[in-house]
Amino acid sequence: MPLTEAAAELDEDHIPRRAWLALGLTNIVIFFVVVDISAINVAFPNIRDEFGATDSELSWIIGAYNVALGAFLMVFGRLADSIGRRRTYLPGVALFGLGSVLCALTPGVGWLIAARVVQATGGSMVTAAGFAVFLPEFPPNKRATAIGIAGATGALGGVAGPLVGSILIDLWSWRGIFWLNAPLCLLVVLVGPRYLTESRDPDATGRIDAVGVVAGTAAVALVMFAIVQSESWGIGDPRIGALAVVGVLLAVLLVHRSRSHPEPLINLGLFRYESFRSANIGVVFYGLGFTSGFLVNSLFLQDVWELPIRQVGMAIAPAPLLSAFSAPITGRLADRYGHRWLLTGGCVSLGLAFVLYVILLGEEPNVWTGFVPISMLSGLGVGMTVSTWSSAGVSDIPQSTFGVASATYNTLRQATSGLGVSIVVTVIAAASSETSLLGVERAYLFVSVSYFLAAISVMLTFPPGSARDRASMSGDNRA
Repeated sequence: MPLTEAAAELDEDHIPRRAWLALGLTNIVIFFVVVDISAINVAFPNIRDEFGATDSELSWIIGAYNVALGAFLMVFGRLADSIGRRRTYLPGVALFGLGSVLCALTPGVGWLIAARVVQATGGSMVTAAGFAVFLPEFPPNKRATAIGIAGATGALGGVAGPLVGSILIDLWSWRGIFWLNAPLCLLVVLVGPRYLTESRDPDATGRIDAVGVVAGTAAVALVMFAIVQSESWGIGDPRIGALAVVGVLLAVLLVHRSRSHPEPLINLGLFRYESFRSANIGVVFYGLGFTSGFLVNSLFLQDVWELPIRQVGMAIAPAPLLSAFSAPITGRLADRYGHRWLLTGGCVSLGLAFVLYVILLGEEPNVWTGFVPISMLSGLGVGMTVSTWSSAGVSDIPQSTFGVASATYNTLRQATSGLGVSIVVTVIAAASSETSLLGVERAYLFVSVSYFLAAISVMLTFPPGSARDRASMSGDNRA
């Protein structure tokens, strides 16, 4: 190998210190955002007791966050590419921190729901620009490794959330969950300008399609609202259908505008890249099973086996810990060998785990000899997939479009996750007036089918080889 080629390859493999610092800083935000999301579930009984809240009001503490987060993702993704990723990310961190303080100070459940919308708006800015503020620092063939580490951080946050929430509630109150975010967000806002490099789409003019913004935001908001509200109105309620139809029509208008406007909300050109197209198709099926699978596990352990909450936490924790351990390893493997078979194998592992729940678990509790060993199979599957979807979607696209690409992916995942939750809740309710083994088994089968469909879609449509292999074979025009 000539000396110049060897030097270029070494430079391509070298990860600068600044890249690790940027990743570490953003991981602080990732960790505590996930901790906050998972810890709020533990706080529900205390919030109900303090405010006398109804079940519907409690559901909107999560529902309002999900609707706002999903509705604004595409807007902030496009904004990040146009005005700058750091310029979008750091105000998002600040707004998330402000929303957390408002949640901690809220005098009633209505104010808490409103504060969660503020928090989610900041969260959507962080999510849309999160990968884009550290990925440009990494060589293209090391980006899956970086995303894998970020995924491991999120998995650890999911494990720590209920534990941290329980401790804070025991020592102080549920408000401590939100107070925890404020100083950490302040730290990131103060230190971020030093370690996060600004980047943007050099071809962007800043003149984003205003009609597309309104249509896209309203489309996602209406569909997400219909999904969340279907749990209380019923999925067959005509109002749910009307909201969904209007949302879909607005989405069609958005696609039409995006084909002709010079600065569209959605960059349809990204779908020319086979890897981006495949990852977005696969994550639709994956999203249907992901959040809903965790929900069914929790309902099964608490309502069918009637385990105490502490034992539920102990039973659920090992799988996310395995995910946190395996996600960075998966990222390195994806950089070296490609995403296709890792995603396929991970989705098959998840689908098989939920089939085994149906076959091997019954009315009698067998936590450590049944549930936990099977859940480790799902934990391995999550570790192989949860971050790999993200790195797969950006593996071939231009760096200038990271913001809108990440936002497109996360919007699809957020919407289908909400839809999956509504479906399993309906399936469980249809089997019995209370959570029953039959209802749980039907929900498990829905989750497993979703994962198997994700496996089939990525196996058939994702391009073979690593991003480096495809780049060497096809140059920069990979489609």
